[in-house]
Amino acid sequence: MGRPWVDHDSWDLVHEASEVAGRDVARLLLDAEAEELRDTRNAQLTTFVSSLMVLDAVERLGVDADVYAGHSLGEYTALAASGALGFPEGVALVGARADAMHDAGQERPGTMAAVLGLDDDKVEVACNLADDEVWVANFNAPGQVVIAGSPEGVASASAHAKELGAKKVMPLQVSGAFHTPFMGSARDRLRDAIATASIRSSDLPIVSNVDSLAHDSADDWTSLLSAQLTSPVRWKHGLLAMAQMGVTSFAELGPGGVLTGMAKRTLDDIHTIAVATPDDLDRFVEWIAGTAPPAPAADHEGEHLYLAERFVVSPSAGVFSSAGLAEGSAIEVGTILGRVGDDEVRSPFAGVFQSYIAADTERVAPRQPIAWLRTS
Repeated sequence: MGRPWVDHDSWDLVHEASEVAGRDVARLLLDAEAEELRDTRNAQLTTFVSSLMVLDAVERLGVDADVYAGHSLGEYTALAASGALGFPEGVALVGARADAMHDAGQERPGTMAAVLGLDDDKVEVACNLADDEVWVANFNAPGQVVIAGSPEGVASASAHAKELGAKKVMPLQVSGAFHTPFMGSARDRLRDAIATASIRSSDLPIVSNVDSLAHDSADDWTSLLSAQLTSPVRWKHGLLAMAQMGVTSFAELGPGGVLTGMAKRTLDDIHTIAVATPDDLDRFVEWIAGTAPPAPAADHEGEHLYLAERFVVSPSAGVFSSAGLAEGSAIEVGTILGRVGDDEVRSPFAGVFQSYIAADTERVAPRQPIAWLRTS
């Protein structure tokens, strides 16, 4: 999952993470086999680093979020994305979490399984009917719930779930019964690591897995991150909470696109995108423009010409110099908007020039928005 990013500027985060963790994160992202990555100590570290590497690339485009959320480990990514958790501190904290969860899994071996096509309450009934150590661990989306516990308990609950109408039960390749009481010893160990991480209050809200509420206070997260280890991930409820806050556009940053699928299953009339590779960045900029409120229609001889906003992005890294276009200038395909170093910045769209986003003499990154215009 790291190979597409090797030549991108954001790859520098991998080297920084390796120094903090005292491990070769680059090797894990480039060459590790599936069996090695299945170890939660490797899975958590690589997922955290690669997700923030994608975030770094998105932030270089000048894009910020209004609210953050993360699924399980992703909650730590969300804290780092919001500025509540520093990157080095995040790497260290995720490493401590992964070590604690790995050891807890060794002490009390457990497993997990995804139950598909069954209502939440019936999945809980299946766990109760098992009369064993098994609990709901993730409320992911309607008809998509994860259970966890002892191998015997999960097997029994899986059988009951099928009897209650589940379409499918899929065992998950994990190394423990996460988000259950089996992680009790990990929770005790993690408290000290959370205190050492010096989590800060954030300017923007982060929706918690534990209570599906938005939080911005550092004091809240000290207890929430600890509770998360032994509590179910209420991802579906968090999505519904964000929708009630007015969120209609969801961008998933990091390897894969599982959370995007969950959002689509849970909410109607939303815009989603998953950004996993550098090739997705241009598509992301277009997606941002497409989710902006539509521009008012302009009348032309009785016809309605509906306009849309478009960004023009930098072709390379370097110092930007504008062509001095005035607001309202007509733009044709190929019009030169400026230069980045020796490279011309040409508009791929025809329309009306609105303004420059980059300033003269500003150093810009590849694919960073340079200007915006309205296209017809």
